[in-house]
Amino acid sequence: MELYIIRHGQTTWNAEGRLQGRTDTELNENGREAAINYGKTLAGVKFDKVFASPLKRARETAELILKAQREVMGTVLLSHSGYDIPEIITDPRLAEISFGVEEGVDYRDWHKEGNPFGCFFTEPGKYKAPEGGEEIEEVIARTEEFLKEKIEPLYETCEKIMIVAHGALNKGMMCYLEGNTKENFWGSGLQKNCEADIFEFDGKAWKKL
Repeated sequence: MELYIIRHGQTTWNAEGRLQGRTDTELNENGREAAINYGKTLAGVKFDKVFASPLKRARETAELILKAQREVMGTVLLSHSGYDIPEIITDPRLAEISFGVEEGVDYRDWHKEGNPFGCFFTEPGKYKAPEGGEEIEEVIARTEEFLKEKIEPLYETCEKIMIVAHGALNKGMMCYLEGNTKENFWGSGLQKNCEADIFEFDGKAWKKL
């Protein structure tokens, strides 16, 4: 079973370098175009299940990817192949990490000397969430729970699954998939908008492709 983990398309706040977290921002035109283009590259990939964060920017990305797949493959090809485009299933555990009172600030301000939150991107092991925010450990825990409860049981019935979510949220999932800890939360680095990482599950263990 293959799992495609995709980060949502660009938003205005992404372009401006602002922390989004749980703020329900929408895709900008660049984000929509990138989602459509990425969907076209997946035209031959048949997803059995599609999951997304309930936040608009992730759900719309998933919708545009599937729409582009449908348009490229065509209704005739779909009917002949027996492939039905799956519905998008949202789950609150796929929502982005919350930055609490810091949402909306310029992330570059976090790197200024003396800012207690600057270690989020550089030394995540030392990070403590701002007021109203969520700890990295909580993100790792809820994404692991989601994968064990919703994804791994699909091994016998699904060949390909897509999840569309967020930068930090996706890294939380990958901590479980790759065996990383909070100290190595970012792993190989933050995904770009509309970038995917693909993992394979053999029924017992996960491997990055």
